[in-house]
Amino acid sequence: MSAPVTTRIDDTPAVTSLRRKDLLGIAELTPEEIALILDTAVAMKEIGSRPIKKVPALRGKTVVNLFFEPSTRTRTSFEIAEKRLSADTLNIAIATSSVVKGETLADTALNLEAMQPDMIVLRHASSGACHLLSRICRSAIINAGDGMHEHPTQALLDAFTIRERKQRLAGLKVAIVGDLLHSRVLRSNIHLLTKMGADVWVCGPPTLIPAGIGRFGVRATSVVDEAVADADVVMLLRIQLERMEGAYFPSLREYFTVFGMTEARLRRARPDVMIMHPGPMNRGVEIASEVADGPYSVILDQVANGVAVRMAVLYLLAGGAEHEAAA
Repeated sequence: MSAPVTTRIDDTPAVTSLRRKDLLGIAELTPEEIALILDTAVAMKEIGSRPIKKVPALRGKTVVNLFFEPSTRTRTSFEIAEKRLSADTLNIAIATSSVVKGETLADTALNLEAMQPDMIVLRHASSGACHLLSRICRSAIINAGDGMHEHPTQALLDAFTIRERKQRLAGLKVAIVGDLLHSRVLRSNIHLLTKMGADVWVCGPPTLIPAGIGRFGVRATSVVDEAVADADVVMLLRIQLERMEGAYFPSLREYFTVFGMTEARLRRARPDVMIMHPGPMNRGVEIASEVADGPYSVILDQVANGVAVRMAVLYLLAGGAEHEAAA
């Protein structure tokens, strides 16, 4: 990767452009690159507070949103981010595309590529789908969630939300509770939080804890009270029934009794604990409604911050102010 360059966005302070074509996962990013994205997102969030929420940063760029799986928050926030940066945006409806006729992902991508988009935002059920496209496409590929592999922009917006409240990531105890086995959000968050110096605990039923997860620098437990004790941040993960074959626990009711985040359980955490959830939530399964809607919840802040973080990713991958200067 070439040396970064110093540049400006709109009337905001100088920032540094990324020198990579794609964002495929957090695993490949350095702590400096993560900090750069988070710092750039601060400037992007300010744009969202203006009466006219639009800047010409990506004018002339075309972004294709290619989502093979259902999405509300990720797809919507990417589209809003693209529009706020003045990019031309195209959303592909998979149900009415040639995919239903048997066209492969690679052929779909190459046909889109022939129309010369600048970026493709991909969500796909197969782990590694984004890496495949990055090898065959000239367009920048942004991973919006691939199978059980990674969801990098979710981890970035989670980190942005934590840093916004706590002013740091290093040294914080972060407890991640839920379906660890099937969660791409978990994998991206583990990579990011451990790189940035957080103390990460993961918790769930023994059947939903990936084998060997401790080698990634986290502490694993099936005792939720232990994970939550003195935690600065508690992140709940959705039970992904659609990815499960067989019984991983007796019932949803029993899961909530043993692992669900209740007000009583939350009292073991720090007084200024943050409650997070990437969504969609299963109320009464991972989290009680009084916790989800309570004073410690930053779940809607995560959604709001998703726009700023995705603006930052799009902007930096496009070359930042270098693109603006050339436009």
